[in-house]
Amino acid sequence: MSTTAEPVLVTVTQIVATELATTADAIDPDLDLRTVAGADSVKVLRMIARIERAYDIELDDEDVFTVTTVREVTDVVERALAEGAAA
Repeated sequence: MSTTAEPVLVTVTQIVATELATTADAIDPDLDLRTVAGADSVKVLRMIARIERAYDIELDDEDVFTVTTVREVTDVVERALAEGAAA
């Protein structure tokens, strides 16, 4: 993991933990969120909305619906941030 990825990973993990009513320490970045009890599609959409607000970005639906882990969500956010910085 690059050093620039860590702040995004930390923020995404915190948002996921908040939405799942747990602590960030309990969230493994490589855990498949589809296997977490209580992580239904509504909560996932709320997580994505919070992430978009936190970074003032809009994630592509295609990207959002293909990711399954916190690390993959982080990768999508980093790509969106990089594309926004390049625009």
